[in-house]
Amino acid sequence: MEIDKKSTLIEKHKEMVFSSQPEINLVSPCRLNEGIIRHSDFEKNRFKIRFENGQQTIYFFIPASGTGSRMFKFLYEFLAQPDEVSRSSTERFLNAIESFAFFDILPYDLKKKVREYDISLDDFVSYLLKPEGLGLGLIPKGLVPFHKSRSFVLNAFQEQLLQGLRLKEDKINFHFTINKAHESEIASALDSIRQLTGRACNIEWSEQDPLTNSVAFDKDKNTLTDEAGNLLTRPSGHGALLENLNAIESDIIFIKNIDNIQHEAKSEPSIENLKYLGGMLDILKSELKEAMESENTRAQLTTLNLQYQFVNPETNFAEMSDEEIKSIVYRPIRICGMVRNEGQPGGGPFWVKENGKISKQIVEKSQIGKDGDQYRLMVQSQYFNPVLMAVSTKDINGKKLDLKDFADPGKYFIVEKSYQDKDIRFIERPGLWNGSMSDWLSVFVEVPSETFTPVKTVLDLLNKSHLEQS
Repeated sequence: MEIDKKSTLIEKHKEMVFSSQPEINLVSPCRLNEGIIRHSDFEKNRFKIRFENGQQTIYFFIPASGTGSRMFKFLYEFLAQPDEVSRSSTERFLNAIESFAFFDILPYDLKKKVREYDISLDDFVSYLLKPEGLGLGLIPKGLVPFHKSRSFVLNAFQEQLLQGLRLKEDKINFHFTINKAHESEIASALDSIRQLTGRACNIEWSEQDPLTNSVAFDKDKNTLTDEAGNLLTRPSGHGALLENLNAIESDIIFIKNIDNIQHEAKSEPSIENLKYLGGMLDILKSELKEAMESENTRAQLTTLNLQYQFVNPETNFAEMSDEEIKSIVYRPIRICGMVRNEGQPGGGPFWVKENGKISKQIVEKSQIGKDGDQYRLMVQSQYFNPVLMAVSTKDINGKKLDLKDFADPGKYFIVEKSYQDKDIRFIERPGLWNGSMSDWLSVFVEVPSETFTPVKTVLDLLNKSHLEQS
């Protein structure tokens, strides 16, 4: 029976991998007042007060299994075969070396040698990256020291905890998805902050289920084996974390990326905006419930859609059946912060047409066709998705929903990578905030760029949002 299941899985994945990449049909980018909402400070305060006075359970859901190696890519390249780009980045890195938090945890003798230029560059970089030294290239990105705050050196796990605890004095819950190989170091880092603050908080973690992995194929459509002789599979992207998110029971769940964190001294805008998104989620759910219980349901929904723009503005609720209205309202809800696009890579908010229906989606560039019209629409996007969301996985009556019922499995990605010098192909599941949330009720709101300070390369830690004084 297991052999039959494996054969079926292999054939299914092979068909998907060697088909065309599923594409999205863009209608237009979401723009201000055309899918993106901007609120005044007065309106934001209304939402923030609602959040602060609320009694809802609160979770943070933070994917954090990625390694820190990509942060130091230019250093690896410099060690292996330096070129002009890696040399320039390495020079900038070394010239600012004392500005990085991890410099503070180097042995005194090594610091002295660095300051006196009494160590070879290769030896110093190797010490930073390799296991006989700090091993920064081998640990999860969340464990890499990001910031110095007064006398403390803090990593991203710790700062996510500190920032989250500032939202409310009530108990806050945190759920990180991690690489279990580093569980003890992560637990120790988080526990030190919990003890330091003395705050009551619940910290959980899980890992991506290996059963969600994808089968890998070579260019000739053959499967491969790993070092142990087992079928070679690859993790199927952050869309696989829908299972982990689905298991959380909470009224409000904030979703963030582990590396989108600011220095504690610069974190106020993010904290205030999380309150804003959380309060909006709570008020919208109440207003939808009130509309559904009203004798004027269709008129109230029309008014709410003018305010929140959660469905196509041309939607005529008056012509809808009761079942059609329920299918719109009784869904998971997400309030997504969107920042002005200043050239960041990655996904953005678009109006998309599929099966004759227009909906709001967060779309990745790889999902968009390369033909002229679609590409032109893509480059006209004015906003970017920073993955700053307040979501509800319960309906307006408090019933827990099964998130798998609101995902589009057809929006997967085809990925090409290498394994032991062989080119391989496999699928990634629909992205967690892309196809995995395709049928959610979505509200997109403008948030300030100060809330988006990701650390993709170690040099990003030299930006003012990551320095205590700047």
